[in-house]
Amino acid sequence: MKIRLASSYGFCYGVKRAIQIAEEHPGSSTYGPLIHNKDEIKRLKEDFNIGLVESFEEAEQSESIVIRTHGIPKEELRRLKAEGKEIINATCPYVTTPQQIVERMSREGYSIVVFGDIHHPEIRGVVSYAEDPRDVFVVLEASELEGLPLRSKVAIVAQTTRKPADFMKIVNALILQAKEVRVFNTICNATFENQDAAAELAREADVMIVIGGKHSSNTKQLHSICKNYCEESYLIENETEIDPAWFEGKALCGISAGASTPDWIVQNVIEKIQSVIDR
Repeated sequence: MKIRLASSYGFCYGVKRAIQIAEEHPGSSTYGPLIHNKDEIKRLKEDFNIGLVESFEEAEQSESIVIRTHGIPKEELRRLKAEGKEIINATCPYVTTPQQIVERMSREGYSIVVFGDIHHPEIRGVVSYAEDPRDVFVVLEASELEGLPLRSKVAIVAQTTRKPADFMKIVNALILQAKEVRVFNTICNATFENQDAAAELAREADVMIVIGGKHSSNTKQLHSICKNYCEESYLIENETEIDPAWFEGKALCGISAGASTPDWIVQNVIEKIQSVIDR
């Protein structure tokens, strides 16, 4: 059996930047997981003494705070600054963009539609930048637009890791509903590239392995895309989850990885699969 990596996979710019920022501030604490990969979080703890606080109350007890790639709500950021904390902002620039758009469009009197998961930390942060939270509506399906008290002017942004095709479904439905629609494509380019590369490889592969955090939105999207073309697609966090039975009778194993998956984990998975093949 051959093993082939997708032409684009793994760490995106925002994650690489966040890891570098954290490594430059040993002994600090991240407010929420810096990225959605528990193995990389563990490495940062062991090698750089980077702590993790999960609540705002805990963040207030820390002197040096690294803001995670997904960002935090605007008011929480303001309060931490007001309390004199050292703020090390590792928010991905691609996440900062929709925050700024929501803030600006809200001030200009637009209703705001956000395509994404309302429970995701990125979306909670983006929504917080609206002037009036009653003017912001988070949706995952076009059908959820029905009955919303939207103004005649609407602006729409997307969670950075969502599928472009799904975003367009929301946009098309919104155009039929509002007189003026401002569309801001805030889906990250790295997401496009990783998704396209995974789909291309999945069309050829007999089995696909997608590596990344089980709570990572972009990794789950990759897995979903791969399953569209290769039924035997598996989402794993590291090499310990590999089942040798997946590779029996297979000719080509494709591998992709989410934007929060470091190369060292990818290499561990490849080595484990190779050892299974060589038995």
